[in-house]
Amino acid sequence: MATVKSHGTLNGIDTEALQKTMDEVAHDPAKGMARFQVTTSWQGGTRSRTRVERWRLGGQDHPKNFTIDIDEPPQLLGTNSAANPQEYLLAAVNACMMATYVGACAMQGVELESLEIETAGELDLRGFLGIDKNVPPGYEQLSYTARMKCNGTRAQCEAVHNWVMTTSPNFWTMANPIRMNGKLEIV
Repeated sequence: MATVKSHGTLNGIDTEALQKTMDEVAHDPAKGMARFQVTTSWQGGTRSRTRVERWRLGGQDHPKNFTIDIDEPPQLLGTNSAANPQEYLLAAVNACMMATYVGACAMQGVELESLEIETAGELDLRGFLGIDKNVPPGYEQLSYTARMKCNGTRAQCEAVHNWVMTTSPNFWTMANPIRMNGKLEIV
């Protein structure tokens, strides 16, 4: 997937700009170091608000201005004013894979007509509620289906799918154990 097979814009992706970025990062890995950061504050009950104010790429900060509201459904003691954390988690995984599918298709000269990713997983609330210490509080597995309609061959589509599973940051993060380094500050 490292070589552009198309030129110009395909699937909304400027393939020449993508290739240029890939070349720059390959030549100077520091240019590819990205840091994302959010701050979440409690809004009462199960509601929270997350602020996205900046991100960093190659040592340079870039401003952003987004708010993400999150709540739980009434069955989980919320007011259902927004999607819940699990839905945002799955949406974030899907969105990251989506961007990777679209970019990989563009790099291979594959024109997309449509692309949809459906992801689901089951949680056992006994773990979250601390009722049974033998029940994990999170997902033990997630299942997803990517539905792609395009002008590519089956082999090209399978190559793109394999590329997504090896390069999508959120796919990788969900599929592999990572460390969570936490601390508590009493203010």
